[in-house]
Amino acid sequence: MLSRYTRPEMGRVWSEDARLGRWLEIELALADVLAERGEIPAAAARKLRAGARIDPARMRAIEDEVKHDVIAFVSAVAETVGDEGRFLHLGLTSSDVVDTAFALQLRDAAALLLAGLDRLRQAVRVQAERHRSTLMIGRTHGIHAEPITFGLKCASWWAELGRDRRRLVAAREGIAYGKLSGAVGTFANHDPAVERAVCARLGLKSEPIATQVIPRDRHAELFTCLAVLAGTCERIALEVRHLQRTEVGEVAEPFAPGQKGSSAMPHKRNPVLAENVCGLARLVRMHALAALEDMALWHERDISHSAVERVIGPDATIVVDFMLARLAEVIEGLEVRPEVMRANLERLGGAIFSEQILLALVRRGVARDEAYRWVQRHALTGGDLRARLAADADVSRHLPPAELADIFDTRHHLRHIEALFARALEDDDGAA
Repeated sequence: MLSRYTRPEMGRVWSEDARLGRWLEIELALADVLAERGEIPAAAARKLRAGARIDPARMRAIEDEVKHDVIAFVSAVAETVGDEGRFLHLGLTSSDVVDTAFALQLRDAAALLLAGLDRLRQAVRVQAERHRSTLMIGRTHGIHAEPITFGLKCASWWAELGRDRRRLVAAREGIAYGKLSGAVGTFANHDPAVERAVCARLGLKSEPIATQVIPRDRHAELFTCLAVLAGTCERIALEVRHLQRTEVGEVAEPFAPGQKGSSAMPHKRNPVLAENVCGLARLVRMHALAALEDMALWHERDISHSAVERVIGPDATIVVDFMLARLAEVIEGLEVRPEVMRANLERLGGAIFSEQILLALVRRGVARDEAYRWVQRHALTGGDLRARLAADADVSRHLPPAELADIFDTRHHLRHIEALFARALEDDDGAA
């Protein structure tokens, strides 16, 4: 399902060719640095750079015998360069290569996710600006509360996505660390300067203190960040689903010409795109939990994290990439229905102004509890609340008709909209 919507770039990050290519890149970078330091012949490094090749089929054949993927990789590559192959993997342990390559993959995946997040944020901002003054009812507990605008709802999404962006930028920085410090992180076979030089060539920083592996708090931060981002996508998608319900009908996700909503009922127009987003958020949260559980390893390393990361690395980033693209499609093509919003706003006959009436009575000297009961007995009855209050002797002796009329005005609720928009939209520190 996801392959139709996931960008090819994200798939390539996690392809076998890309993974093995990263492994080879690390091995060759090490050879270059060692040659520069005079620790291996410069001609050997040049030959490795010119002739080393990856043969996945040969690697698999060797792995069938040795039962170790990195040994099989190094052996297969060494066969392509002859005697100089002995300088491959010099002084390294498998995790030096695997962890550093994984950092490169996660860094590149995060960069792609930032681009997808920027597309979604732009779509949300367009809707926020377009509907800055589109009046609708705000709801709490699913029940009508007080007036807001649809643009304000979108502006809150924009602000949250900005926080998601800052978190993802920080997590991308936090994951971009490599290590070539050997079997238990002590640099038994190389000077730390070698690691720094190799990592610099790869665009990474050196892990300050590693064991056999890079500490997994870095990975947990990234996957938790993805789970929070997925949660934001779910919040937006869930709102679209609720607003599209037949009884509400204030928005509708895109519905293409010729599209069919149900195999049985031709009238159906279901919010299936938003539903997909909500469902996939559960997967991403599950992957975050797995990453958190990967933090605790035995002593300097075990491999309880390894198989997990081979799944959650591609899965979480591909799923979030899909979610961002799908939700952007929904927001870009969202059908907003201001006339339905207005009709729903007026559905309770003015009861949504009950708080303002209560406060006006309190300001006129009525005890709050007593004023609450006066307003509630009419607001819960239904009908034209303004007319009912005007006919109520208790209320009318404190609030004459003219003052009541001023209270039943949505401009009071929305008088700070521009300030809220300025806070949400103009402080664009979530951008790159």
